[in-house]
Amino acid sequence: MRTFLLFALAGLLAQLVDGSLGMAYGVTSTSVLLAVGTAPAVASASVHLAEVGTTLASGASHWRFGNVDWRVVGILALPGAIGAVLGAYVLVNLTESAEPYMALVLLLLGVYVLLRFSSRAVAKRVVSGPRPSGTFLGPLGLVAGFLDASGGGGWGPVATSSLLASGRLEPRKVVGSVDTSEFVVALAASVGFLFALGQEEIDVTVVLALMIGGVVAAPFAAYIVRLLPARVLGTAAGGLIIITNTRTFLNGIDVAGTIVTVALLVLAVLWIGAIVLAVRTSRRERELNEPAVAEEPSTQA
Repeated sequence: MRTFLLFALAGLLAQLVDGSLGMAYGVTSTSVLLAVGTAPAVASASVHLAEVGTTLASGASHWRFGNVDWRVVGILALPGAIGAVLGAYVLVNLTESAEPYMALVLLLLGVYVLLRFSSRAVAKRVVSGPRPSGTFLGPLGLVAGFLDASGGGGWGPVATSSLLASGRLEPRKVVGSVDTSEFVVALAASVGFLFALGQEEIDVTVVLALMIGGVVAAPFAAYIVRLLPARVLGTAAGGLIIITNTRTFLNGIDVAGTIVTVALLVLAVLWIGAIVLAVRTSRRERELNEPAVAEEPSTQA
């Protein structure tokens, strides 16, 4: 029961982050699983099996609200699935070097998440020109799918960010199309892991716990955004991912314990500074967005 609750908590935490920011379920949950000693391939396989359920629900919701561009989904999903299968195979065969490799990929994704939400506001993209071409979507799906399976996460940060930066698709359709295509990627990665690892390597308890934790957290994600701005939550999540995976990476390459401790302390200080900056920036943005109250003219003679 203790193990089940621990992994359910990991799924809950990951879904709170993903539901609030639109990305980082895989990055967050895989980071937690690695931190508690789960083998890299088993961690990624468990997360992707859990994501089969969560991405199906998410994609159906986006489809219902008209947030899906099916042409983008169709072109993005197949290369993503191929990349995911290749990533699963590579991760399973990395053996001893898998843990530091995965931790490094997750660490870099954590840096991206932190910088994206702690730095200055991202300029609003104006949709212009034709929709993204197949020559852009195909390679993007292949790379994002490979990193997602081999690194334990990355489909959202890589695919969503690249499509938003292109300015060729409405933001709501970017998120909806990427989330919908992720179901195919998660399914392909899961099949790849099952063939490469064998069914006996997958702990069904871990998969169910991650999925249940995510389902429980989903209704609360939107409420958390009301209390905690996405900028602050993203900075906090990014810093947590960085610190967790720095520790895993340095331990995986046998760095001395003293150096690991000093590095984590430095990162913790920088993380706190980034959170403070994010809070101040959020306050300034809120003040600028609040309508100015005009002062009534004085009635004194």
